[in-house]
Amino acid sequence: MKFDMGNQTLATLTKQSRGSSTDMGSLIKQLIAAAEPLEGRFNGAGKRAFDLFKANSDEITAALNGSLSAILGGQQGMDQAFMSGEQESADNARQSMASANFDAARFGGR
Repeated sequence: MKFDMGNQTLATLTKQSRGSSTDMGSLIKQLIAAAEPLEGRFNGAGKRAFDLFKANSDEITAALNGSLSAILGGQQGMDQAFMSGEQESADNARQSMASANFDAARFGGR
């Protein structure tokens, strides 16, 4: 199996995820604002459910943003690990080439 990923793939993914996090927070605020006109129009169980939604909306927003933040942290960590692995691989290749005897591999006579 071959794994081929460009060196900017994770950085691009992180940037896109950060934008999604901003969008998510905005959408939740829009949902709460859209529900405002409904306040006071429910009775009984409907009123309790609406009040519960409204009371927990900040907590829901914080939980979603926390989850997205953890995803972003994971993506940044993967990007750092990938970049350091790529650098280590290049360093190892240079070190191996420096110690190789290329003259011994020549097939022509001198």
